[in-house]
Amino acid sequence: MAYQISDACISCGSCAGECPVGAISQGDSSYVIDAGACLDCGSCAGACPTGAITQA
Repeated sequence: MAYQISDACISCGSCAGECPVGAISQGDSSYVIDAGACLDCGSCAGACPTGAITQA
């Protein structure tokens, strides 16, 4: 099950740098995860300073 980014995202970009497959990109108001490309590794969740990333 892919991870998702909540409204708690502050658009710092920490998660995008940690994603091994580049599944995270800047959206309109926060970062977004491409669920089809997500490997469910959890690297992004560990890098998020606000805890905005959770498993869907």
